Amino acid sequence: MKTTLNHFDDLIQEAKDIFIKKTKDYGTAWRILRPSSLTDQLFIKAKRIRSIEEKGKQKVADNIQEDYMGLINYSVMAMIQLELSDSEDYELKLAHVEKLYDEQIRITRELLKAKNHDYGEAWRDMRISSITDLILMKLLRIKQIEDNEGKTIISEGLDANYRDILNYAIFALILLKDK
Repeated sequence: MKTTLNHFDDLIQEAKDIFIKKTKDYGTAWRILRPSSLTDQLFIKAKRIRSIEEKGKQKVADNIQEDYMGLINYSVMAMIQLELSDSEDYELKLAHVEKLYDEQIRITRELLKAKNHDYGEAWRDMRISSITDLILMKLLRIKQIEDNEGKTIISEGLDANYRDILNYAIFALILLKDK
């Protein structure tokens, strides 16, 4: 049986493959987006998932798994944007953007490993719909932090919330595969 980290690695490889192919097609046009625009893109994807969960059907053929993959990649883009916020370089070389992607994934994987240890894989007993709701809650938190110009008094920052969204998307994809 695969461990959570094995699943994480496999799913990230799928997401990264999509990310790299789209980067080859479009370049890094997403670099023009402010982090708040990436937050809104994440919000749209998560709201679509919730809408389909609630309605029990969909009219557009894109499957929910693709939306969760999108949540992974948009989260990585947002974390990269936070890191490169002062840079005006919109077009990044593929090798550089791949290195930035891998670094965000490395940090996020370590977070998953630590939290999964402490929480004892409690997410495996969750409903996928609850994971979707947690992603939406994180996005509302991010929007509030953005409205506060990135300042928090006691709460985690933007990057921690994006990392949690990425990991929740991984959990949802694992649960969907296990159905």
